[in-house]
Amino acid sequence: MVKSLLTAVNEKLSCDDLGKLLLRLAVGGLMLFHGLHKLFGGVGFISGMLVEKGLPGFIAYGVLVGEVVAPILIIVGLFTRPAALVLAFTMIVAWLMVGMGETLALDKVGAWAIESLVYFFIGSLAVAFLGAGRFAVGKAPAWR
Repeated sequence: MVKSLLTAVNEKLSCDDLGKLLLRLAVGGLMLFHGLHKLFGGVGFISGMLVEKGLPGFIAYGVLVGEVVAPILIIVGLFTRPAALVLAFTMIVAWLMVGMGETLALDKVGAWAIESLVYFFIGSLAVAFLGAGRFAVGKAPAWR
C-alpha cells in the first residue's frame, strides 16, 4: 500500500519542466532584487571597493549584467545556460570581494555568513546544467 501510494505521488509530481521553471524563478527572481537595488541605488560602493583593491572602478557596472540582465534572461528562459554561468561568475567575484573573510563565519542568527552567495552560485550552476526546460521563451522549436 505504501509503495503504491509513493509511486502514485512520484508520478503526479514528475514534471521536470515545471521544476526547472520554479528553479529559474527562485534563482533569477531573488537575485534580481539585489540587482535592482544596485540599479536604482547606484554601484558607487562597489566601485569604491574595486578602487581600494587597485582595480578600475568602472568595472563595477558589470554587476548590473550579472545581477540584472542575467537574472532576467534566466527568469524568461532566454540564453538560460550562458546567463546562469554569468550569474555563477558574479557570485565568485562577490565572494572574492566581500565574502572571503566570512567563509567560515556564522551571522548573528547562526546562519552561514555566505549562504546566499553559495545558494545563488549552486542554484545558477544547477540552472546551467539543467537548462530552461519547456516553459521558456527560448525553448527549442517542436520540430527539432
